[in-house]
Parts: sequence; structure tokens; C-alpha cells
Amino acid sequence: MNEAQIKSLLTVEQLKSASDCLRTLSHPVRLRMVQLLIRDQYSVGELARHCSVQNHMASEHLRLMQRSGLLLSQREGRKIYYSIAMPTLIQLMQCIEISMDEKENPTNIDQDKR
Repeated sequence: MNEAQIKSLLTVEQLKSASDCLRTLSHPVRLRMVQLLIRDQYSVGELARHCSVQNHMASEHLRLMQRSGLLLSQREGRKIYYSIAMPTLIQLMQCIEISMDEKENPTNIDQDKR
């Protein structure tokens, strides 16, 4: 690897930030919430229902993601609606979805090696 390639690598601080983000997302309920929030904004109750968890658990997951800067919240009357704060979560979820689809439906590329 040459000097220009090394300089193009992320800094340790950037990698730590990425690691923190991935750690926050590393729960199936949180990933489902992100999938939903990419499509629209939802209240705690709506997300809890769609994720098959109790409201207090949904609130905890949402609070954690909001503290990490991944989500925004907006109060409307007695309800709080959540939305995506980081547009890059869309690409991240697309990568996850593609990777899971490829894992479950492998292509025939490996057949040439047989």
C-alpha cells in the first residue's frame, strides 16, 4: 500500500465513531426500527406494534439510538414521532438487506469453481 492509499484510510477517531454507530444498531429490534423509519416517521406505540415489543422496550431502543445521533424526535401533542437523523443509514440498511439476500439466495458464481 502506498502513502496516498494509507492517507485515504479513515482516522482512528472516525473508526471509533463508526464502531459506536454499528454497536448501537446491533440489535434486531433497532434494525427493524431503522427499516421502518427510513420509509416514514412513527410514534413509539406504532414502532412497538410493528416490532412486536412492549412500548417501554421500544422507548429504550429509540432513546439509545437518539442519544447516538441516529434519530430525531418531534413532539406532536401527546405523541413523539421519530425519524432518521443520518441519511447514510439508508445506504447502510441497503447494504445489510443486499448482504442478507445474497446469503439466503447465493448466486451460481461458485458453480464454476467445481
